[in-house]
Amino acid sequence: MRLRIPFVRRKEFPSQMWTKCPTCGEMLFNKQLERNLSVCMKCGHHFRIGARDRIEQLLDKRSFDEHDADVVGGDPLQFVDSKPYVERLAQAQAKTGLKDAAVWGTGRLEDWAVVIAAIDFGFMGGSMGSVVGEKLARAGEHALAERLPFIVVSASGGARMQEGILSLMQMVKVNAVLARISDAGIPYVSIVTDPTTGGVAASFAAVGDIVLAEPNALIGFSGARVTSETIGEKLPKGFQRAEFLLAHGFVDQVVPRAELRARVATFLAMLRPPPHELRWAL
Repeated sequence: MRLRIPFVRRKEFPSQMWTKCPTCGEMLFNKQLERNLSVCMKCGHHFRIGARDRIEQLLDKRSFDEHDADVVGGDPLQFVDSKPYVERLAQAQAKTGLKDAAVWGTGRLEDWAVVIAAIDFGFMGGSMGSVVGEKLARAGEHALAERLPFIVVSASGGARMQEGILSLMQMVKVNAVLARISDAGIPYVSIVTDPTTGGVAASFAAVGDIVLAEPNALIGFSGARVTSETIGEKLPKGFQRAEFLLAHGFVDQVVPRAELRARVATFLAMLRPPPHELRWAL
């Protein structure tokens, strides 16, 4: 007599415990993925992470002192699309726990005192509105006043359309501060991550003394389809990815996330000012 073994359907992976890699399809245990800095252990896909996670990964433990955490914006244009702008802001604040898309403060990176700012793509696509521009400008002003190196980590879809020209103004505002930082001989390191596009890619993300990118990060001004239609040509393979931009001189290095912290520290040591100006080494 043949023994019948009942068929048991395999249960789905619980979403709170596992994440599927969008590149290789591997099911990744969330705790292990977190320990690996949100990088796929099989194929090296770099998942997007939040601004505070980014800062925590880069800086020495418990060294970060956040500034202007409660700065909030308004709705100067009383903008409404499918829903009012104020509702979109409230939803993004509830989703991320942030008041807006930028976080900045001071801390240490392998014992170098630094000013750091990061943009959170989870907050309305990391779009650059008045608050993002104001925070980055304040961060730059602080770096200038204290003669501390300035690090910016970008992840953004570009200007925030709900704020119109007030959003576009932030490109000039932030770059004006960066020009003064450059004139003062203070290092500025730009880290571009997936995605960095639009007005952010066209302004402060592109003008670092050192521009680093994470592997396969999408970096560009307009979308590939729009670019292709505008120039009337088929785009080359890998267009707007970090490795393509490295080959064409837009970024200085493509650095895996696990190596970013040490690589930035190396560049800070290389860019250090003469001894009589050295104020930012602890």
